[in-house]
Amino acid sequence: MTGTIMNIQQYMTDLGQRARKASRAMAKSDTRARNTALTLIATAIRRDAALLRKANQKDLEAARATGLDAAMLDRLTLSDKAIATMAEGLEQIVALPDPIGEISNMKFRPSGIQVGQMRVPLGVIGIIYEARPNVTVDAAGLCIKSGNATILRGGSEAIHCNQALATIVKEGLSGAGLPADAVQIVETTDRAAVGALITMPEYVDVIVPRGGKGLIERLMKESRVPMIKHLDGICHVYIDDKADVEKALRIAFNAKCNRYGTCNTMETLLVARDIAAGVLPKLAALYRDEEVELRTDAEAAKLLAGYPFLAAATEDDWRTEYLAPILAVKIVADMDEAIEHINTYSSQHTDAMVTEDYSRSLRFLREVDSASVMINASTRFADGFEFGLGAEIGISNDKLHARGPVGLEGLTSLKYVVFGHGEVRD
Repeated sequence: MTGTIMNIQQYMTDLGQRARKASRAMAKSDTRARNTALTLIATAIRRDAALLRKANQKDLEAARATGLDAAMLDRLTLSDKAIATMAEGLEQIVALPDPIGEISNMKFRPSGIQVGQMRVPLGVIGIIYEARPNVTVDAAGLCIKSGNATILRGGSEAIHCNQALATIVKEGLSGAGLPADAVQIVETTDRAAVGALITMPEYVDVIVPRGGKGLIERLMKESRVPMIKHLDGICHVYIDDKADVEKALRIAFNAKCNRYGTCNTMETLLVARDIAAGVLPKLAALYRDEEVELRTDAEAAKLLAGYPFLAAATEDDWRTEYLAPILAVKIVADMDEAIEHINTYSSQHTDAMVTEDYSRSLRFLREVDSASVMINASTRFADGFEFGLGAEIGISNDKLHARGPVGLEGLTSLKYVVFGHGEVRD
């Protein structure tokens, strides 16, 4: 066993050394080369769609045999649409301005020197994720465009698909004259590899975990490398008494039922008391068709008497990310109570309000302390692709140094640059 751990440590050290070397080449690469790599990868993804589906099918068969739950199977599935979206996401990244080398905030100081800031890559980014094979491409694309190198440790359940995607990515890098080691997939499914990756600050600059709460809690305890992360997605929709009812129905249904297994899915619905009787029964009719279990406070339960999937909410329900057809429902007096509830129980991921009152909407935007705050839109839009970032490497509900969907700028840092004319300090 000790020998195995030592072998894993040596393997990960080798990946780290190669990534560090590749990161230096990526940092000085030009925009044209990085965009060429992304275009080649997008083309190859479309070309090899059948091979990717075949690899994904192997992963799905193995996952079903091990009893993987429905939410994880949903994340693992690589549909035709998902394959097309991966390629399109890369092309969106190509179209985005290159942030690297951008100089801003230039100003002259009394001494005569000119001071500004230059945007630079972070270096080597370690990404740990479960199930979702699309993360392999999204992460690789963003890291390539932002001049970083990356080490990707996908979940064991997606190993076949991730290996197939890694081959495509390396082909694209090599075709553009960039180091193939700029994107490396951890080939072993041994969990010791994760322990090694998060304790190599000499080779890895940032860790981005994308997975379940258990994984991220473990990394928070053990990592010696800074992280960009969110722990869970307890997202709210508040229907104000000034809401357009038809908008409210569409948004509250989509926010819950569009997909259950994502971090931007609504988990708690708050409804203003003055509009509850006109909204909740209509929403319940929509949820009933999807067999959504509603866990409600006593006041909402009275309005929903006879609903077939009804349970009393407990304190824990306000703090739970279900990732399932379960929704906590609470009637609140007004927006003040809604904001108080959200700021108490939200995971600071994404929260939305439905209202036609402009002044209230501005208050909601200012006072709800979450990474994404929305007015009259489904929480499901909290996504790098939907926000126009091309893709996202993850979503952060931290406040340093990135917040919300993390795209190109979130994978860069700023350094000060100084232009002088021979000035010396007195």
